[in-house]
Amino acid sequence: MSDLIAGAQSRRERVSARVPRAIGFAFAVSLAIASFAHAGDGMQGLDEQIQEIKSEVLAIASELGQLEEKLLYPSDTQVAVFVSIAPDDAVELDSVRIQIDGEPVAHHIYSFKELAALRKGGVQRIYTGNLPTGEHQIEVSMAGTLPGGARFEETESFPFEKAVEPKMVGLTLAGHSVGGAQIQLGGW
Repeated sequence: MSDLIAGAQSRRERVSARVPRAIGFAFAVSLAIASFAHAGDGMQGLDEQIQEIKSEVLAIASELGQLEEKLLYPSDTQVAVFVSIAPDDAVELDSVRIQIDGEPVAHHIYSFKELAALRKGGVQRIYTGNLPTGEHQIEVSMAGTLPGGARFEETESFPFEKAVEPKMVGLTLAGHSVGGAQIQLGGW
């Protein structure tokens, strides 16, 4: 019986020795979980800081773009040329070339997506540049396919006047006119 009592006491001593270790282990695990949760907050804070920096960089880039445009194209000499397709026109536009005062200033070959956007009423800014005030000549050439499948290339010239303020020139391209394609000039 004394052996039985001694065995029970030794088991009790071993268990009682393990209890503080188990409590210490549980405390360490709870500290680790708390520190991971706190580190997660720090990571979330870091992600928010990165997003804030990205937003600031994008805002600065936009500002720089605007300043660059003002520097390169001062408003008193600026001219912009826009291209659109006449509403409900089925012309398959391949390319547009633009010359101002005999100098080539723009050439664009259209993708299917760009052509689809123009058909839906989109407008493309094809050229932005500087011109002195006074009379100028713009020559527009377009090439493509008419609804019947016939290929066309049309070139037209238009005079326009550049005043001190910025000038916006709108070109409307149409392929359904009598005798083929036509180009219309308008101010915007």
